[in-house]
Amino acid sequence: MGVTKTDLFSNVQNEIAMAAKAFAHPARVAIIQHLLKSNACVNGDLVQELGLAQATISQHLRELKDIGIIQGTVEGSSVSYCINGLRWAEIKDQFNEIFNQFDNPTLRNC
Repeated sequence: MGVTKTDLFSNVQNEIAMAAKAFAHPARVAIIQHLLKSNACVNGDLVQELGLAQATISQHLRELKDIGIIQGTVEGSSVSYCINGLRWAEIKDQFNEIFNQFDNPTLRNC
């Protein structure tokens, strides 16, 4: 696999690409949706909610934590995860900035 030359792109472009990569797996989308709905979650709840193995859930949680969109706090022997509101707003603004640049909805098919 080739080396990605991320230094050719702006910090914002790299951040958007990393966020898009995190959203690119349906399990991570499901985790985000569950956290948004419940406003907090214990890791074990995700295993029951999604029907995936604990190790798989942990891997997806790590990907989401790496971009900062979720945060976790230790509560006894478990970790409670929630959406990081500040990071969520940053990512939302970055994507909205791109989407809002398209101002001609009549160009549906080129």
